[in-house]
Amino acid sequence: MSPENRIQKYLNFIYGELQGEQVRKLVLQRMAGFRQHHSLQKENSLPAGQLTEQDAILITYGDQIQESGKHPLHTLADFLHKQLAGAINCVHILPFYPYSSDDGFSVIDFYQVDPALGAWDDIARLDKNFRLMFDAVVNHISSHSEWFQGYKQGKDPYQDYFISMDPDTALSQVVRPRALPLLTAVETKQGTRHVWTTFSDDQIDLNYANPQVLIEMIDVLLFYVEHGAEIIRLDAIAYLWKETGTSCIHLPQTHAVVKLFRAILDEIAPQALLITETNVPHADNISYFGDPLPGTGRTDEAQMVYQFPLAPLVLHTFHTGNTHAISKWAASLSTPSPGATFFNFIASHDGIGVNPARGILDETEIQALVDRTKTHGGQVSYKANPDGSKSVYELNITLYNALNDPNSPDNKVDRLRFMASQFIMLSLAGVPGIYIHSLFGSRNCHTCVKKTGRARSINREKFELAYLETELQEPGSLKGEIFTHYKQLLSLRKDQAAFHPAGGQQILNLSESAFALLRTSPDKQEKILCLVNVTPNRQEVLFEPGAWGLPKARSFHDLIGREVYPLRESRLTLVLKSYQTLWLKID
Repeated sequence: MSPENRIQKYLNFIYGELQGEQVRKLVLQRMAGFRQHHSLQKENSLPAGQLTEQDAILITYGDQIQESGKHPLHTLADFLHKQLAGAINCVHILPFYPYSSDDGFSVIDFYQVDPALGAWDDIARLDKNFRLMFDAVVNHISSHSEWFQGYKQGKDPYQDYFISMDPDTALSQVVRPRALPLLTAVETKQGTRHVWTTFSDDQIDLNYANPQVLIEMIDVLLFYVEHGAEIIRLDAIAYLWKETGTSCIHLPQTHAVVKLFRAILDEIAPQALLITETNVPHADNISYFGDPLPGTGRTDEAQMVYQFPLAPLVLHTFHTGNTHAISKWAASLSTPSPGATFFNFIASHDGIGVNPARGILDETEIQALVDRTKTHGGQVSYKANPDGSKSVYELNITLYNALNDPNSPDNKVDRLRFMASQFIMLSLAGVPGIYIHSLFGSRNCHTCVKKTGRARSINREKFELAYLETELQEPGSLKGEIFTHYKQLLSLRKDQAAFHPAGGQQILNLSESAFALLRTSPDKQEKILCLVNVTPNRQEVLFEPGAWGLPKARSFHDLIGREVYPLRESRLTLVLKSYQTLWLKID
């Protein structure tokens, strides 16, 4: 089915045939105008959005690194080009638009760069050296936006851009990601209205039942592609469509909108990829890959989905020193097509979600993560349940402190443990997403929490450039050692075809104390055995290559430490030191 036929199919499903045909004409007009004015393929772009082993995505705020007298985006571009060229090739700049709250996710104007960060020229500067990921905050907009101010004043076309409900409407089935009221009272020219606010009273949900809202957001997506976005992150996409009497999450209309976005991009900007941000259990999460497109080897929704269970499973693995849970989960992973892959991350600007781990870890194990977070100086955020109760939603703590107890530090062991956690993420099939604080082993920023009053700020500390560069150059410093080690792993990884996102992955149950997997290149010519000791104790691991279908070999060599490990009697006996990691290739 052609993209144009897919577009008609999805619009008819969302709006019915009569209105769907009217909306289709508007969509095609947008597409024709886009084709007429833009030629988008960059010299360093991969064909049709292809992802390879060379892709690693850095997640950062636009003002993460600051320098007096310069736009933060300009400083960020200089720092990344100087320090990380050749290690990462893609940058996810968290929302850099004017905003009123939530550190950028309450967008006032989708089309502008926040003047406090810089201008579109600064984004273009980053675009010269890196592939870029932009956020499309499609579920809601700031209460300070022109759209919502127009709604309050009774101006067209904004009267139907938002969802107003009688506060007595039965909404108990609605899934809530926050322990806050779902409806917010606002004063308008027509009197008091109660508008839908999934996340906060400053983030007003958009009404996609009005086709004009859909057209507006298609314009936004195409504008982002025009300005360099090769990957578009659909923020909070699971909550997009609202329908009373339902959970208002993962509704069929929501999936149809994502499919529509994908069909449009497939037709006029095939180098642009979609990634869905859905902090939900695994089965719901992977549903955003969509359905196979016959004869194409592709699916019809997102090319990437966030791998949300990975972070809590990594914490559980290192807290317990046992790989059973993560190995069983990883062995069950698959993608519906070679063009679909996971975005593997274990730290981000948000907290560590525990909901995706439910059904993989039991409630006792999840509570152990909660207790450890509090002991290590972190906080816990909650969500509202339909019965009025609250349950844990996410852990607010830096990954370094989640893994290592700041009350009893052991610098050598703590650093090894932290890098071992990153090794697991870098080894798994998919594209790695590295939060910039993971490059430096950042610790809890309690002063940041005091300053904002928000638990998530604990993991959002900003740096002065001079301070950061001094720390990176200081012999023996935490930031310097972690940064150097991380760059080494990234530089090694990008040259190994076995780490291609479409390559094979086999989990090897060699020891409950060592996580082991075998990665294979798409052409099956290259294989890498990945091993990590998840305990502070020495562990012996026995590996028999023949039992796992590997060709005969005399030895393996480690890409990281460059040590050679000979086989004896067709066996490889390894004694792994505390939190040791190995990428072993056959000699």
